[in-house]
Amino acid sequence: MSSSSESVPPAPAGPDRVDPAVWRLAFTIIVGALAAMFDTTIVSVAINDLARELHTPIATIQWVSTGYLLAMFATIPIVRWAQSALGGKRLWLGSLGLFLAGSLLCAVAWDATSLIVFRAVQGVSGGLMMPLMMTLIMQAAKGRHTGRVMATISLPIALGPILGPVLGGLLLAAGDWRLLFLVNIPFCVVGLWLAWRNLPDDRSGGDRGRLDVVGLLLLSPGAAAVVFGLSRTGAAGFGSAEVLVPLLTGLVLVAGFVAWALPRGTGALVNVRLFGHRSVASSSVLYFLSGATLYGAMLLLPLFWQQARGVDALGAGLLLIPQGVGTLLSRWVAGRYTDKIGPRTVALVGFSAVVLTTVPFAFVTAGTPDLLLMAFLLVRGLGMGVATIPLGSSAYVGLDHAQIPNATILVLIVQQIGGSLGIAVLAMILQHATAGAKTPDALIHAYGTTFWWSIGFTALAVPLCLFLPGRPKPVPAPGKTEAGVAAEA
Repeated sequence: MSSSSESVPPAPAGPDRVDPAVWRLAFTIIVGALAAMFDTTIVSVAINDLARELHTPIATIQWVSTGYLLAMFATIPIVRWAQSALGGKRLWLGSLGLFLAGSLLCAVAWDATSLIVFRAVQGVSGGLMMPLMMTLIMQAAKGRHTGRVMATISLPIALGPILGPVLGGLLLAAGDWRLLFLVNIPFCVVGLWLAWRNLPDDRSGGDRGRLDVVGLLLLSPGAAAVVFGLSRTGAAGFGSAEVLVPLLTGLVLVAGFVAWALPRGTGALVNVRLFGHRSVASSSVLYFLSGATLYGAMLLLPLFWQQARGVDALGAGLLLIPQGVGTLLSRWVAGRYTDKIGPRTVALVGFSAVVLTTVPFAFVTAGTPDLLLMAFLLVRGLGMGVATIPLGSSAYVGLDHAQIPNATILVLIVQQIGGSLGIAVLAMILQHATAGAKTPDALIHAYGTTFWWSIGFTALAVPLCLFLPGRPKPVPAPGKTEAGVAAEA
């Protein structure tokens, strides 16, 4: 990773095109990233089938997902150092190759224990790939057209919830759970070939820096423990030792990391001083709330269709497709307008749309047509895409090349913890609300109550959008000076 301190200015407002080299690099990385994104959503709908096929209780087979998540969180903090030591190209090839190996191992797993271990291998590679994907593309963009570039980066994240559950249902219908992991192989193989051809060799010949071992021992297990504690809330209850012990331990470790990292600045595992940048701080808060909103809704909506509307898992996945389609369709418009009018206005419109289109689910009755709810989901998906694109774009405003990996790690950790907290809180509220629901109408009312809490999380984000950066300033194209751009403007 380059140690250049060259300042990266905000994205331009002009209509000039994105450098084709950036699109080529983005396409190369996205092909490989699709494997990880599909894998996560495919496996999430297969827990019951895996428990039955491997003759294992649900409580045990859940570690197929939990182990992946914890391994991913333990790995994310080292990406900045690993990129500096190995270079982005070699790190991407290594992480994608590890994901390929993990997929093959999962496909040949002989029992639940081996599958859980091999899924952790996938989690390690996923923890490397997620921040590295964003970092490499944003560094290549050099501060230009960040809205459109962020729309491209998030394409795998948008496609995963749309196609993953449906693909998982089809693969399980084919009769062999091993197909859930073999389907990753084409993406990995093509992604490796493209990366070998297209990614530049960016190894730095200068000082690569030393690994902050103390920071690693504090942050990696701390973040993983927080997420694990929150993930156990629905099963064990918030007041149980199973939740409080890892949660409090994790918070202490994370606080210890912050105290360790602040005086060390760039010498720490992750430079937490970046929270002093308004763009990083405001984006992180909104990423936290968006994580609670988006991940919490991913818990609520499938359960709503299955428990309150009486459809099966595959049917729920199909009914949720309009939301994914809306998210996908809005990305290009959101990216273009983020570059044109700035993240603040675009995010404000997006979060407001999510609030307004979630409200109808709080008033659903047994006679509400599915088609009407799907129409609201389509518009809700549009709002989600419009809301999230400017957050990623604004997080990098004013940062130089070397600060981008730190910012990526910070916002990813914040978003994932926000998502885990949102799921935990909504799971507790839903469990309490449905405890006494004996009739279908009472069950629908219980879901309506829980949806109001989800609406509240999203509504908190609306006024906070005003703290995001406003209209961007023009950026000189390659070969032009800033004075030349100002004269043209």
